Amino acid sequence: MTIRAMTFDDLGTVLAWAEAEGWNPGLNDAAAFHAADPAGFLVKEVDGAPVAAVSVVNHDAAFAFLGLYLCKPGYRGQGHGWDVWRAGIAHAGTRCIGLDGVPEQQENYARSGFVKHGETIRYNGQIAAHRDRRIRPATTSDVAELVARDRTASGIDRQAFAASWVSAAPSRQTMILTNRSAVAGFATFRRCGMGTKVGPLHAVSDVDAVALLGANPFSAPGAPMFVDVPGRSTPLAGVLEACGFTPVFETARMWTGTPPNAELPPFCAIATMELG
Repeated sequence: MTIRAMTFDDLGTVLAWAEAEGWNPGLNDAAAFHAADPAGFLVKEVDGAPVAAVSVVNHDAAFAFLGLYLCKPGYRGQGHGWDVWRAGIAHAGTRCIGLDGVPEQQENYARSGFVKHGETIRYNGQIAAHRDRRIRPATTSDVAELVARDRTASGIDRQAFAASWVSAAPSRQTMILTNRSAVAGFATFRRCGMGTKVGPLHAVSDVDAVALLGANPFSAPGAPMFVDVPGRSTPLAGVLEACGFTPVFETARMWTGTPPNAELPPFCAIATMELG
């Protein structure tokens, strides 16, 4: 039995497990995830085959984020998940670790030193695609500014992840809203097995938030849109509910130690529950 860093192919396998569990990952998540910290994606093998996995991505010298904690159904209850958990925590070293914990696991996470500091609510709905002359696709020349905005909003210097995440991929596209040519907001869209996920989304007004949501480049009639919002009482949650979105999933945002000093924009959605 071996615990080792995942290969890129291993990560594809683990994301397929996540799909089977109903997590609905993005079609191009693997490349951006792996770029964030290749050593932070761990898998345990039994008889040469992967059976359990976890990611603990070291974003910077102070913060890491835990996700993709999975064990194949036939191997649960045998300690394999606990083994990769401990290996992942060790990978973070002295960093403060964050995660989005599902309700049934929050007590277990608390016993490992994680404390709830907020919540993440997934909203599901539809919004008609519409054109807004202020909105355009992001280009490579925009990446540095978008990474800087992500750093301020998250409180984490996650250069490797953010730069890859906001860069165009076959099924992921970031759209920028401009005000007199200056960046006033942005949203990253990614196609999933079911519909589209949006995140991060940064906007300064409800009008801008709705405009960005309507700029989904992967919009299709009847296809759902999912937006992960840091709390039910946030301005973006109100906008989504006014547009007919409903909350379908909730996690606790938990941290060991002191959480990052995040400066969220007025209307905000997180990037992903897996990497923060």
